[in-house]
Amino acid sequence: MKRRDLLMLGAASPWVFAAAAGAPPKRLPPYVLTTPTLVGHMLRIADVRPGDIVYDLGCGDGRIVIEAAKRFGCEGHGVDINPQAVAVARENAKSAGVDKLVTFTQGDLFDLDISRATVVMLYLFAEMNLRLKPKLFRELAEGVRVVSHDFDMGKGWPPDKQYDFGTDAIYMWIMPPRSRRGA
Repeated sequence: MKRRDLLMLGAASPWVFAAAAGAPPKRLPPYVLTTPTLVGHMLRIADVRPGDIVYDLGCGDGRIVIEAAKRFGCEGHGVDINPQAVAVARENAKSAGVDKLVTFTQGDLFDLDISRATVVMLYLFAEMNLRLKPKLFRELAEGVRVVSHDFDMGKGWPPDKQYDFGTDAIYMWIMPPRSRRGA
């Protein structure tokens, strides 16, 4: 069974549904770890380098921004809706000695200001990527690299590059000039 199939099976689990007070439940992606090898591929594909500001939307245990900070001295910001994941990410950053370079926020990724990002990392369902696309187009500067593990942005925004690693795919987009952006 492919990783994508496992993700979809996980989506049927009750723990991936959350309800805000009085709001209908929202389907959330399950917590699936990105392997260290794939983290390395994502950083390479995004061409992460010193001076970048890396955001990971749905950061889980923080491994992507922590690795970017360790390898390149990058500033990193992670957001996750799960408070336990954020606590683990903060502890992981401290253990890795990069807690001065990275921050983790517990909250909804749609509420986070991402306008300072030079790189945005994603491992979300395709439907969440599609919901996120208008925010990316609204807030990100031209040239920002957006990298997604396993899920693309639909037909309206084909990736600039796509890489296949067996059961995993990584997509990369470079934000176009504002004059060429649809939503």
